Amino acid sequence: MVRKVILCLSIIFFCFCRVMAQSADTLFQPDIYYSSPKTYEIAGIEVTGIGEQYDPETLILATGLRVGSEVKIPGDAITKAIRRLYGQGLFSDVTISVDRVEGQKVFLIINLAERHRLSAINYIGLKKSEESKIKEKINQLPGSQVTDNMIAGVQRIIEKYFKEKGYYNISVKVLQRDDPERPNFVYLDATVERKNKIKISDVFITGNEKVRDSKLKGAMKKTKEKSLRNFFKSAKYIQESYEDDKYNLLDKYNELGYRDAAIIADSVVQESPKRVKIYIDVEEGNKYYYNDITWVGNTVVDADKLSRLLNIKKGDVYNKSYFDKRLNSDEDAVANYFYLNNGYLFFRAMPVETVVGNDSINVEIRMVEGPQATIDRVIIKGNDRTHEHVIRRELYTYPGELFSREDVIRSVRELANLGHFDPEKINPTPLPNQEAGTVDLEYKVEEKANDKIEISGGWGAGMIIGSVGLTFTNFSMRNIFNWESYRPLPQGDGQTLSLKAQTNGKYYTSFSVSFREPWLGGKKPNSLSVSAYYSRQTGYSRSYYNSYYAGNSAKDMYDTDQLMTTFGLSAGLGRRITWPDDFFTLYTEASYQRYTLKNWPYYIFSEGNSNNLSFAVQLRRSSIDNPLYTREGSDFTLGLTFTPPYSWFTDKNYASPNIKDKDKYRWIEFHKWKFQGKVFMPLDKNKKFVLYTGVQYGYLGHFDKNKRSPFEGFEMGGDGMSGYSLYGREYIGLRGYENGSLTNAGSSFIAPNASDASLYSKLTMELRYPISLAQSATIYALAFMEAGNSWYELKDFEPFNLYRSAGVGLRVFLPMFGLLGIDWGYGFDSVPGRPGAAGSQIHFVLGQEF
Repeated sequence: MVRKVILCLSIIFFCFCRVMAQSADTLFQPDIYYSSPKTYEIAGIEVTGIGEQYDPETLILATGLRVGSEVKIPGDAITKAIRRLYGQGLFSDVTISVDRVEGQKVFLIINLAERHRLSAINYIGLKKSEESKIKEKINQLPGSQVTDNMIAGVQRIIEKYFKEKGYYNISVKVLQRDDPERPNFVYLDATVERKNKIKISDVFITGNEKVRDSKLKGAMKKTKEKSLRNFFKSAKYIQESYEDDKYNLLDKYNELGYRDAAIIADSVVQESPKRVKIYIDVEEGNKYYYNDITWVGNTVVDADKLSRLLNIKKGDVYNKSYFDKRLNSDEDAVANYFYLNNGYLFFRAMPVETVVGNDSINVEIRMVEGPQATIDRVIIKGNDRTHEHVIRRELYTYPGELFSREDVIRSVRELANLGHFDPEKINPTPLPNQEAGTVDLEYKVEEKANDKIEISGGWGAGMIIGSVGLTFTNFSMRNIFNWESYRPLPQGDGQTLSLKAQTNGKYYTSFSVSFREPWLGGKKPNSLSVSAYYSRQTGYSRSYYNSYYAGNSAKDMYDTDQLMTTFGLSAGLGRRITWPDDFFTLYTEASYQRYTLKNWPYYIFSEGNSNNLSFAVQLRRSSIDNPLYTREGSDFTLGLTFTPPYSWFTDKNYASPNIKDKDKYRWIEFHKWKFQGKVFMPLDKNKKFVLYTGVQYGYLGHFDKNKRSPFEGFEMGGDGMSGYSLYGREYIGLRGYENGSLTNAGSSFIAPNASDASLYSKLTMELRYPISLAQSATIYALAFMEAGNSWYELKDFEPFNLYRSAGVGLRVFLPMFGLLGIDWGYGFDSVPGRPGAAGSQIHFVLGQEF
């Protein structure tokens, strides 16, 4: 009996050992018995359990097993092969078994169980807007392999999204269920219970004796307690933001000289399902001051120059943030001014601090200057419409020249001002090769639609007014006969072609066409601009008001015997100049207009022809960084337009009552001066909140006071878009007042039949904040204050006699339609003789700025 029991236990033990040996390599073959590994030649490998989307040969290659090679069974090769297949992340189960053995040859079978694939993710407990935003973040496509990492990732993304919204107690469960209509496909059901938002009721800071609570709490950007002071700020508790804000609190201490400040304890206590209290205990330490600052390793620039630019002296309060800015970050920092702008791309400055006594810091700045790097290649990517030469000619970085950070920044600014690319997506990347002492510069751009189409209709003066306009800002004249380049017109050379027509039938019509070539000849930035326009305008009949209010036909409102037509041509040349700096441009223009008047009662003369041959010179300096939403820079323009002084070369007495108007104004003469300045300044470190200040002055002068020009004057007030007429005048907007209501508002005397101002002044201040800077639409809100006035005579000019207004507005830039906007303004000062001209006013902006 004992022998039988021992025999049975031996057989069970042998079988257990055999099974364990097989499972060690996941190798199964009931017909093979062995007590130690044997070497076989692999005669064949078969893969089972996979669909058509997988190539068996590719999977066999991934295992490292090869037909014809030798393998030990059991052995490490089989184990490694299984691990490699698991490592693909495509299979939930992998086994390798022996199909058969023929002598010393073995035939293997790799059996794979495919992971489930995703049919869809169902979100339970979410609003449609929330579901849409979370889908953008998860971005799992149907048909993807469902893995544990995928499920955990879905849960993590949803939790993070809601915790950032203040739902700290969020609960997310992701369950998997089979798709009954598709084998091996599953649904993922993500059930979300957001529970209560968690807000911060109080933040308690202890241990601070030298720095006030308010200053420390203000240093924390997103961790705000619920209080009247933080009425417009969020008090949500977000753990990630709180962890960041603890560093911000210590940075504030460092800025004030407390180098050793530390948070020795902190806790977040939930006092209710909706509220938490935060307790922070700090240790301030001593306040430190700079002692000696020394430079080591500098051979290019002497220590005195470096110290002057660093702008930190012995005895100054220790401020690590300011030190880092002056050393590396600021535009005129040591690293940028002396090194990165002069080719030292591999430059490094490593400050080493040493405590001296109880309150002093010695700083040794160890410099590694390295060699100067020259630019090897300039690479441009992302331009699928704009030709490469249009981009390259705007760059300030050239192969063979020394690398300059300043030139890279300027290049980005010029590319943004082209208008063909999304300014927020222009990305310059240096690709250095330190061994060769060179660097490649890669500019990545993203094209944006900037052609504009204008189709509008409106009601004005009792008639329907319609207009259509097309502006192609990336036109290519040289490809006009290359039909393959039409998209829908030839593009890519950066030229601008503009066509516009406006009419309300036979009573008013205008046409205009213009063309601009920014690089005439293609080698220098000399621009050529040409334009032509024509307009025809009838006058109002004497029975206008009676007809209008009596409801008679609209045709009775007009008098076709009153007629004014205008025809004009202009051509201009512009070029960039490098003095005083290379932000300047000089533009010159010659233009001709012919005015034909028939029984026209709205000007100084009413019958005859007037000719206007004028010349213009404009000097401009523009350093703005972005034409759509400008954050910094300035734009100043000084312009003079003048005609020949015909009255100087004739003995006619233009004051004589015997001279006819058609003779007096046959050739118009004037000199017109204009100055405009704009300055943009960011008010926060992210450069979103922007202050814009502007100033404008204009003066229309004469060579003979008895031969003043009836054209080219100024009309002031309102939206700057007075109706649809082209009267040969310039419209100056001033929000908060009716259109034209401030024309000559500062003058006590105006000559008979003179309807335009000869002089104007305007001041503007705006605070701007972006709502969207996406390529599809640039949207920003603004609040403004304005002041301005206009006068008939220069002697009446009073710089402080201005009409004031304030208001708010919105701007939307759509690539296809240009700039659109609306403003509400309130005029504070009543206008003599114009009741109701001030006060609350709504203004619209179409393709222009005020």
